[in-house]
Amino acid sequence: MTSSKLKLPNITLICLTNKDFEGHKKALDFSCQGINFGGVKLIWDEKIKNIDDWNYKMIFELHNYVDTEFAMIIHADGYIINPQLWNPSWLNYDYVGAPWPLPKDEYSYRDVRGNIIRVGNSVSLRSKRIMELPLQLGFEWKSYYGNTNEDGYLCCHRRQSLIGEGIKFAPLEVAVHFSKEHEI
Repeated sequence: MTSSKLKLPNITLICLTNKDFEGHKKALDFSCQGINFGGVKLIWDEKIKNIDDWNYKMIFELHNYVDTEFAMIIHADGYIINPQLWNPSWLNYDYVGAPWPLPKDEYSYRDVRGNIIRVGNSVSLRSKRIMELPLQLGFEWKSYYGNTNEDGYLCCHRRQSLIGEGIKFAPLEVAVHFSKEHEI
């Protein structure tokens, strides 16, 4: 008997957390209902004491747990619900996340040049390369506008440096088919 599940051997489904083990386990199990991944990992890290610790580990340490070319990052409150909508062209990008709304201020969802960035989100598909580059390039870890959100760090604040290294971020017209975080 052959499985009708989608086979994604080059993607690790992964969560990093220090809380709500059962919620994250359920999200992993649900996300695997229609997909066979190359790896499935729930990383429980008791050294994470706050959201800043979690963001740091997502940027500088998550790649240590990924043995495949890509990782699908999910959370207890953000996971795969429509595996039949998988699009293999998403693997042409190093980062695919949910669309972000238009900013209501002069700094949110913008790169260092002030350009509005419309795609990000922590629940995302990322290449191992984008996960390794912040450490390899010696990126400084600091807050921007009072926060250390890892998705904003990669997609906005370090975007131009990453693009200079050949990283490809999915455009809005691709992201709208990948995930939803906000009404846009």
